Amino acid sequence: MARVTHRLRGAARNGGPGFGALAAALHDNRRLWCLFAADVAQSANLLPADLRARIFYLAEFTQQHSRKVLAGEGGVDPLLEINTAVMRGLRGGEA
Repeated sequence: MARVTHRLRGAARNGGPGFGALAAALHDNRRLWCLFAADVAQSANLLPADLRARIFYLAEFTQQHSRKVLAGEGGVDPLLEINTAVMRGLRGGEA
């Protein structure tokens, strides 16, 4: 997740000339969140149901917002904030 977030942040800084890198970073971020969604959708997942639902919602949001970014209708900041908050939570820090 850290590598994907780093790539996404770097590609966003490059603006228009770096659109290919941005599209690739968004694709990788969407794939990552798709994996998270698939994992929490499994009945064998041991996370609490409420947490599983929140992770699934974040995965849906990530998919939708990524489409907006690609269409030029949104920025990457919300995606970066989500990834950063999740990484903080995984490290045991405040989100």
